[in-house]
Amino acid sequence: MAQGARRTIGQVVAVAVLAAAVTAFLSVAAVRHGFFDLRVYYGALTWWVHDGGEIYDFLKPGTQYGFTYPPFAALVMLPMAYLPWLAAITVSVVITVLAGTVVIWWLVDPVARRAGWTRWFALAVALCLVAAFEPMRETVNFGQVNMLLLFLVAVDLLRLLPAGNRWAGVGVGLATAIKLTPGIFIVYLLVTGRWRAAFTAMGAAAGATLVAGALFPDASREFWTEALWNTDRVGELAFVSNQSLRGMVARLHPEHPSTLAWLALVLAVLAVWVWRSRAAVAAGDEVTGLALTGAAMCLVSPVTWVHHLVWLLPALILLVDNGMAAPARSGRRWLLLAAALVGYAFLISRIVWAWEEDFTGVGGFLGSNTYVWISLALLLGLPIRRWATPTGGGAARRDGPAGSAVEAGGVPQLPERDRVAPAGERHRVGGLRAVG
Repeated sequence: MAQGARRTIGQVVAVAVLAAAVTAFLSVAAVRHGFFDLRVYYGALTWWVHDGGEIYDFLKPGTQYGFTYPPFAALVMLPMAYLPWLAAITVSVVITVLAGTVVIWWLVDPVARRAGWTRWFALAVALCLVAAFEPMRETVNFGQVNMLLLFLVAVDLLRLLPAGNRWAGVGVGLATAIKLTPGIFIVYLLVTGRWRAAFTAMGAAAGATLVAGALFPDASREFWTEALWNTDRVGELAFVSNQSLRGMVARLHPEHPSTLAWLALVLAVLAVWVWRSRAAVAAGDEVTGLALTGAAMCLVSPVTWVHHLVWLLPALILLVDNGMAAPARSGRRWLLLAAALVGYAFLISRIVWAWEEDFTGVGGFLGSNTYVWISLALLLGLPIRRWATPTGGGAARRDGPAGSAVEAGGVPQLPERDRVAPAGERHRVGGLRAVG
């Protein structure tokens, strides 16, 4: 049997074993939420379309939870009101899985190509690991929209914007019209000087909002004047699932959380985010800009439930990318890969739930905010990569931000000293070592 065939068989077996291990892990660790959030959406839309009620007046029976998204989100979800419940579940899961697969492919494929890994194998391993990731499994089990929003933003920042496409910004705008928090990416475009994309995003968000307002004037009026400001509809700020700075401050004093302390922390985080995002874009590292903004969004949003932390996936993948780009057996490589492993291990562990009932004391403060610390660490410590400048004929082309280099195949190239050569490009000189 040829060496390539043996390698393929080994990879297939490895993926099958990993998938079985993840399935066993999920059977024990994953919590079944019965598509709770999807039931809220489905119930609100049914109440609105078939029962003649106002969508923002609906509350899921026995709870204080109602439809909290802008009217454009209701327009996007409207077909759900005409589907049977099981069909609505199927559509939700399929959209989440497909959007997640595309985003992971965009993030992992360049890593695989730079490191010389088999591309399908890298994607299969990544998807197995993402399936165990608590925010991802919570997104699926709740029936949430997080991966769709991440997909819309990634289309802009990873595909359209580096190519100079005039439609860059539309995805960010639509994501903002569906749920307000991705609006931080409009600010990201502004503070990094991409004015055309920023104004396109603002136009798309405003246009989608106006269309929804014209179609549903009563619902729009109620959302923008009442429902948006009713914080009781989203849940308790001190609840351990709220892994934002607001949640952290609220857990210090649940009865009277300090708004001043929260605002001070938000301003500090935003200052760091602006500084690091501008540096990333100046270096031509758009993916790190996306990752930093996702981490900042999770921190500054008043409510960041655990399932919202899918926005940390780009940062974790970039830690692996940076680690693999570092010289073999160097301290930097081991540090970055260890950081990725520790962050991932915590984010599959449900560790914060150990303090669900009692988050008092130093141990409670540290443990109940574990995911907040991870978001902060990623915002502060995620390396910014400087792409090499093309030095020859047709090997690279300029279709990224200033200072970036992209192969003809669309893969950004690290400076030569930071690259790891594929196996076929290594030479044995007193042992195996990377070229360059």
